[in-house]
Amino acid sequence: MQQQLSFGNEAIPVPPVAERAPVREPSVPAPSPPSVGTLTTRTVVYTDGACSGNPGPGGWAWAVPGGAWARGAEASSTNQRMELRAVLEAVRSLPGPLEVVSDSTYVVNCFRDRWWAGWQKRNWRNSQNKPVANRDIWEPLIGLVIPRDIVFRWVKGHGTDPINGYVDELAVKSARTQTADIGQSSPNSPSRRPTRNDW
Repeated sequence: MQQQLSFGNEAIPVPPVAERAPVREPSVPAPSPPSVGTLTTRTVVYTDGACSGNPGPGGWAWAVPGGAWARGAEASSTNQRMELRAVLEAVRSLPGPLEVVSDSTYVVNCFRDRWWAGWQKRNWRNSQNKPVANRDIWEPLIGLVIPRDIVFRWVKGHGTDPINGYVDELAVKSARTQTADIGQSSPNSPSRRPTRNDW
């Protein structure tokens, strides 16, 4: 039996559900689910450099919170070279997307503000038309960073960040002893400070 609607004295037949025209809602595209590969998990790595004398004996270090760490040294270096070297060694050692945490504005600003692009345009001269310092480290570092998914974050040096304190201690030890080393189990908790047993 066909349904009817009554309006006063008039009856209007109502078509069966299958015959009704679809109700048109405002067109709002449904959010599409994230496709595989759009969610990025970055390995966080802290880097630091140290130098006794500037120039003088230098040391560098990097550490993944709760994971691997490495440190090394140069007999005659500068603090900026060691900061750069720490990042270079971390990027060389760790595959995949990275978040590099550094207390060096020299390193962080180069990538955040794209100084490297200007250097390349000016044939490795800075904005004062002087040769870019540490080009021998910058070139391979930039070559490794640009094609990869790597971001840089600045952290206050000698502040409250325990991992920054840890890599600082590793870099200072390398500068002082002129030794290199690798290891596992860097601190991962803000409540844990590195101890001499971590060396």
